[in-house]
Amino acid sequence: MNPSKTLILGVDGGGSNTTAWLAEIDDQDSVHILGRGKSAASNCHAVGSDQSLHHLDDSITAAFADANQARSQVAAACFAMAGADRHAEQQIFQNWVDQNRLTENFLISNDALPVIYAADKEGMGIGLIAGTGSLCIGRSIDGITRRCGGWGSLFGDEGSGFGIAIEGLRAAARHEDQRGPSTKIHRAMVNRLEVKDLSQAIPRLYASGTARAEIASLAKIVFDAAREDDPVAIEIIDRAATSLAELVFTVGGHLHHNQPSWNLAIGGGVLIHQLDFARQIANQVETVSGNAINLVTVKDPVLGAINMARQRFHL
Repeated sequence: MNPSKTLILGVDGGGSNTTAWLAEIDDQDSVHILGRGKSAASNCHAVGSDQSLHHLDDSITAAFADANQARSQVAAACFAMAGADRHAEQQIFQNWVDQNRLTENFLISNDALPVIYAADKEGMGIGLIAGTGSLCIGRSIDGITRRCGGWGSLFGDEGSGFGIAIEGLRAAARHEDQRGPSTKIHRAMVNRLEVKDLSQAIPRLYASGTARAEIASLAKIVFDAAREDDPVAIEIIDRAATSLAELVFTVGGHLHHNQPSWNLAIGGGVLIHQLDFARQIANQVETVSGNAINLVTVKDPVLGAINMARQRFHL
């Protein structure tokens, strides 16, 4: 490695996939992305710690390969992993980094904070993630952080792809039972799952090997039905927007209540691919808070992980 240049590794590990970027800082303090790698989900609560580490390793290996470089130690790294908010989960990744001798300078974060850093190099603002799961996190000008949501699929993840998909499946089941209103969601679910009726999908959906990300992908059906003016789908989407707006309002109220406007950085497949939904959330927050919302779309939160490593280790 050229001693005049510095390598940084950034990883964004989510409930659907894991992305790693290998970046270089040159003599002019500019960042260049040398290699990009991608693998499957690495949320340790969703896929288990072994699979999580395996997919993390695969994404990093792919990034070095894409850069045409042998895998080697880097100057610094940031691993932004879904579900890694607590010490127990962070210890799993820390042990792995130590064993693989990737770097002596690394930090481990949840996968929401880098969204803020991707939108603002200083890491100021509010980040809202809605992909397979959902989470909101904010960081104030004095470095105080506050998070809301992120409780997982059992008693959280409101407004996430998984949450919306489950509500869609429930609506389809009620329709099939003739105990709920007619909805276009039902026929679309049946067609997507390639079954004659929804009951035939039970073995597949309840199978232990069915990933949450696969179920979360069914959320698109609900969004499509809502655009076709299906009342049931519209109600589901409205509830999801309200739930996510509540997260943002709660975080913003604690950290930025004295500011006339809030920067809201959005990430995750649901928000990135459903921008009307993101604007609906922003409009609700503006109505409740009275603050202007500056919506920033973050398609590559892994860039935020690189910025976090740079700031932490003064690179």
